[in-house]
Amino acid sequence: MGRLKLQSGIKSIEEEPEECDSTSNRVALACMVNSEVGAVLAVMRRNVRWGGRHMAGDDQLEHSLIQSLKALRKQIFSWQHQWHTINPAVYLQPFLDVIRSDETGAPITGVALSSVYKILTLDVLDLNTVNVEDAMHLVVDAVTSCRFEVTDPASEEVVLMKILQVLLACMKSKASVMLSNQHVCTIINTCFRVVHQAGTKGELLQRIARHTMHELVRCIFSHLPDIDNMGRALTDGGMSSAQQEVGGLAKDYTFGNKQLENGNSGSEYDGQTPSVGFASNASTYPVANVVEENTLVASNGNEATPSDLHLMTEPYGIPCMVEIFHFLCSLLNIVEHTGMGPRSNTIAFDEDVPLFALGLINSAIELGGPSICQHPKLLALIQDELFSNLMQFGLSMSPLILSMVCSIVLNLYHHLRTELKLQLEAFFSCVILRLAQSRHGASYQQQEVAMEALVDFCRQKTFMAEMYANLDCDITCSNVFEELANLLSKSAFPVNCPLSAMHILALDGLIAVIQGMAERIGNGLPVSEQAPVDLEECTPFWTVKCENYGDPFHWVPFVRRRKYIKRRLMIGADHFNRDPKKGLEFLQGTHLLPDKLDPQSVACFFRYTAGLDKNLVGDFLGNHDDFCVQVLHEFAGTFDFQDMNLDTALRLFLETFRLPGESQKIQRVLEAFSERYYEQSPQILVNKDAALLLSYSIIMLNTDQHNVQVKKKMTEEDFIRNNRHINGGNDLPRDFLTELYHSICKNEIRTTPEQGASFPQMTPSRWIDLMRKSKKTAPFIVCDSRAFLDHDMFAIMSGPTIAAISVVFDNAEHEDVFQTCVDGFLAVAKISACHHLEDVLDDLVVSLCKFTTLLNPSSVEEPVQAFGDDTKARMATITVFTIANRYGDYIRTGWRNILDCILRLHKLGLLPARVASDAADDSELSTDPGHGKPVASSLSASHIPSMGTPRRSSGLMGRFSQLLSLDTEEPRSQPTEQQLAAHQRTLQTIQKCHVDSIFTESKFLQADSLLQLARALIWAAGRPQKGNSSPEDEDTAVFCLELLIAITLNNRDRIRLLWQGVYDHISNIVQSTVMPCALVEKAVFGLLRICQRLLPYKEDLADDLLRSLQLVLKLDARVADAYCEHITQEVMRLVKTNATHIRSQMGWRTITSLLSHTARHPEASEAGFDALMFIMSDGAHLSPANYILCVDASRQFAESRVGQADRSVRALDLMAGSVACLARWSRETKEAVGEEAATKMLQDIGEMWLRLVQGLRKVCLDQREEVRNHALLSLQKCLIGVDGIHLPHASWLQCFDLVVFTMLDDLLEIAQGHSLKDYRNMEGTLVFAMKLLSKVFLQFLHDLSQLTTFCKLWLGVLSRMEKYMKAKVRGKRSEKLQELVPELLKNTLLVMKTRGVLLQRSALGGDSLWELTWLHVNNIAPSLQSEVFPDQDLEQLQHKQRETGGSPVSDGTGFVPETTAEEGVLAGL
Repeated sequence: MGRLKLQSGIKSIEEEPEECDSTSNRVALACMVNSEVGAVLAVMRRNVRWGGRHMAGDDQLEHSLIQSLKALRKQIFSWQHQWHTINPAVYLQPFLDVIRSDETGAPITGVALSSVYKILTLDVLDLNTVNVEDAMHLVVDAVTSCRFEVTDPASEEVVLMKILQVLLACMKSKASVMLSNQHVCTIINTCFRVVHQAGTKGELLQRIARHTMHELVRCIFSHLPDIDNMGRALTDGGMSSAQQEVGGLAKDYTFGNKQLENGNSGSEYDGQTPSVGFASNASTYPVANVVEENTLVASNGNEATPSDLHLMTEPYGIPCMVEIFHFLCSLLNIVEHTGMGPRSNTIAFDEDVPLFALGLINSAIELGGPSICQHPKLLALIQDELFSNLMQFGLSMSPLILSMVCSIVLNLYHHLRTELKLQLEAFFSCVILRLAQSRHGASYQQQEVAMEALVDFCRQKTFMAEMYANLDCDITCSNVFEELANLLSKSAFPVNCPLSAMHILALDGLIAVIQGMAERIGNGLPVSEQAPVDLEECTPFWTVKCENYGDPFHWVPFVRRRKYIKRRLMIGADHFNRDPKKGLEFLQGTHLLPDKLDPQSVACFFRYTAGLDKNLVGDFLGNHDDFCVQVLHEFAGTFDFQDMNLDTALRLFLETFRLPGESQKIQRVLEAFSERYYEQSPQILVNKDAALLLSYSIIMLNTDQHNVQVKKKMTEEDFIRNNRHINGGNDLPRDFLTELYHSICKNEIRTTPEQGASFPQMTPSRWIDLMRKSKKTAPFIVCDSRAFLDHDMFAIMSGPTIAAISVVFDNAEHEDVFQTCVDGFLAVAKISACHHLEDVLDDLVVSLCKFTTLLNPSSVEEPVQAFGDDTKARMATITVFTIANRYGDYIRTGWRNILDCILRLHKLGLLPARVASDAADDSELSTDPGHGKPVASSLSASHIPSMGTPRRSSGLMGRFSQLLSLDTEEPRSQPTEQQLAAHQRTLQTIQKCHVDSIFTESKFLQADSLLQLARALIWAAGRPQKGNSSPEDEDTAVFCLELLIAITLNNRDRIRLLWQGVYDHISNIVQSTVMPCALVEKAVFGLLRICQRLLPYKEDLADDLLRSLQLVLKLDARVADAYCEHITQEVMRLVKTNATHIRSQMGWRTITSLLSHTARHPEASEAGFDALMFIMSDGAHLSPANYILCVDASRQFAESRVGQADRSVRALDLMAGSVACLARWSRETKEAVGEEAATKMLQDIGEMWLRLVQGLRKVCLDQREEVRNHALLSLQKCLIGVDGIHLPHASWLQCFDLVVFTMLDDLLEIAQGHSLKDYRNMEGTLVFAMKLLSKVFLQFLHDLSQLTTFCKLWLGVLSRMEKYMKAKVRGKRSEKLQELVPELLKNTLLVMKTRGVLLQRSALGGDSLWELTWLHVNNIAPSLQSEVFPDQDLEQLQHKQRETGGSPVSDGTGFVPETTAEEGVLAGL
């Protein structure tokens, strides 16, 4: 069938190449036609009839057929013009005459057909050829009215095949566009007749005929995209412009004026009715009885109008395509003639014809594609006739037919889904969902085909999203998406059976949906965030409309709102079914019904809400209450009965509720129905009463015919008789009543409809209703590649999906199925994370962790090898950790399961060494190379075994080397290759998991997830128990603590989030541990490490961090003793690096408490003192906040007898040196602060000074002479050096009472009451103390003398001197004191005399100071009074007193002028 390409060969004459080419082409064509003429003549001569001379008449020697062939032979070589300028009829007519002649036999006709075919395939005929249109018509007319004598079956089949060949060549020719609609229909009709007749012929002819039919349909419908909406071929420029638009035609097109009779092909071309058909014998084709009904004729039986004929003679386009498509659809109606009802799912008819028709229809749709939308007639055929047939054939028992139906629907979805919204819903509800579940009686083959079809749909990226947006979110439609998703999930579950291909198929569909969602994630965020829908006011839910169905900004919120309404209606229906009153009240509360119920709202609730109890609806509508009657009439008003048969209308009406049993209720219901029906479709009824009576009659007939208790059934005559004179006194037409009678008898009106019919059957009345609704339904929303509704969809299907994938994963045995499941798990995780569905992600993690086998109790001898041999477990483990690393932000409770896996890997020794390290370690070392890593801050695993906790191995390579080592305790055989390979696989798996990244990258986790991770670690560690725990438990607790500290350090910017939990956990460990162990060590040093790291960054948290260190003070004594030195080193490091960041008194109290505790610890005290020196030396880090604390700590070091006395001396020097700080602060305060604040600050400084000297007083009692004496000197230094501090006078009284006098008394008591072994050389100390008393008293005599209690103070000084004078050291009085005390007293008295403090103010005995002084002095040294106050002095003094009126000399303003004596005394001291 290839086209002949004529070549001119080598161009020898180069001067005129074009002329040579054309001449040679012309001659070649002439030769070809000549050879065809010769071939026909040769075959004719073989026949006796044509071989002899023709003797019919004198004027004609040969038959006209032979003559015309020979005449053509003469002409062809004499034509000088190009072939396209020659009328093709001239060289085609002789061959066509042979074909049309009924005198020629099959061989001759066959050769003539071959000749025509050859000419057609040479591209001689094209649009430029003269009279090409007439020529094409001639060929078609001749071939379709072919006549020949049948001599043998074989030759007949050859001719039929050649007829098909020529017709197909006509359609494929370049000139085919010249064929009219009439001729194209004739070609199809002829071809179908050959197909029909081929049923009784050979297999080859059958196959060729069907193939040709397919090719013709493909050829015709491939031009559909090139046809504009006026129904003309765009390629035809010579067409008449005065044509009607196809959509405006009211009548179908006819295929000619004559129908085909007896299988003969008729044509009006030659004006004769053909007498001989293709086959002379009667056909035995299975569908012979319906052939006449399935030929291409006008379906309405009307005569063709002139405008129809005009259209049919135009160049072919939409008219013929509509007619052909209608013809193909009508082939499917065979089912009606063979008695196949919707319920008889048997192969009672041959599946051949439906399959053939469906294949042709599928080809037409494939090639027509979206262009069909532009042609209303074609679209209407698909929407109604084709789809209703597909619905019926979809329930066919034949898997072949079902498969083809599903392919057609998939093509229709792809090309025309915007026009087939409700049809698609019906197909999935009534066919796919029904067949794919075994409980509805479908065979396994049907289930499998339906499931395959569903999976194909699921692989369309937007299919499920469009089902959800258009159907699930439409209150008048079923939840197709939800039902399909549930079907896939359930079908993937192997229940009490091994995994089958069906389970895997359903899983593929499920994962295709999930992966489609996952792919949409990267295509831009949804238009609006998931905002909760809230109906603030009542709006009629059945009238909700969208402003723009093409703009996601409009339709996305719209469908979400509509879905919210639908869900609320379903809940309302549930309430209604339990209690109608409460159901309506609930809907009023959600603003779906108005606060004051109105009939229309309730009626629409009943009409448009799925899942209502139809018995309750029927009772409500039949109630005699006025409101219920109004609701009933409004309810009837929601139906569209326009141009509908009465029985169909009644069926639709009664499908929505159960007709009540009481006659009065029935009457009310039928009255409302009749009124509505008569209002819309009066037809032949004269009034609504006629409609009511006839409706009653139909109900009675229905009961009579279909109630088994009625034995004597109503006949047709009975029914007609019962309905006499009901139409306004007249009878209804008999044909009308007969049709009603048979309709009811054949198909029962179900007055008790199925409750919530999940997968209803598509009845004719339901289909009519569907077609009505489809004209009013909301436009189809086309989804693109953005994730607009995926959050809502995924929330619905996530639970069943995870369960289904998990069950398949559990039961699967092949690695490709494992991989499919893993892909599904990862897609679920991605979607959950994107849409912030944390619960879903947690469920997924929980499910996956079960498959890792790591959570199972270790019953295997060699778990590492078992893990390496278990592909499923390894894939699950990698998946779990991939999810943890990628989508950790959205994991919450799932962290516990992940940690269980990590702990199991840890116990098996399979984790990398760095899992518990924190990223801050590296940065610390790299940024400060001079600062070595502290010994105790290393949390590496190598430190723990020293405390006695067992560890099977220290890391991946350790585990591997352990396997390879042979020198173990028990003799082991060398591992086999399989064992080595299993271990190698295990190690590779763990490396792919990147477990350490979870913790090192935790700084990028969202706050909620990070908090849950920390809580999971604390939970996994377990609550520490007092007493001994098992080594394994302790190892786990240590490991969890390491991880907890690591994430704490990695998240220093968010430490507040974690701190309380971390602190509480460490606190529990510290307070419950009574013996040194790895856990408490890790806890204490971890805490110190956290403080070291975080203090510089978190000043606002400094107090909390430092307060936490008080836990160290709560350690059990044995534990504290074990780690004291180490702890002190860490505290020293903390102080040295962070002293400037510790500002609060509370913080310093913690630090100094820790340092103080080390004072008495042999190993730790040196480090503790170093830290204290760092703080106090030169006042570097002393502040009002820490001064008293540091002084107190220094005192404890001074008192400590651990180490050399030299350190105590240094501690005293620190204390004494700190006075300079007080003086400095005092100066700064006066300069910088306001008066009120300065007063307060100076008061505080005075308090600090007092605490300092009190501390020194305590050290003055030390047993060690060197320390004791140094303390006295330091105290004297602090008391004398107080000039810059400006103490209030009252402080001096306190100082003497609390410090000086107390110290003197205590020293004296020690000297007299303790053994000299404990306190050596106390005499020297007492001398130092007495000198300190005298010096300090004289230094501040001026200030002290201003006090009102000076007398008491002075007597105290005298009494101490007296005691010391009489003190016995070693059982005898001290000579040194005997000498020192009078001398000191004398000097003191001289100074007091000189300053005018001690003078006799009254001679009458009223001067108590004077008298008491000499009373005490005389006890110490009686001669002192005369030495200090000789007689002349007394006289001078008395004289002076008389002159001044007896007032004392010392008036508080200064000293007496002569100071030389005083200076001498002080110098002596």
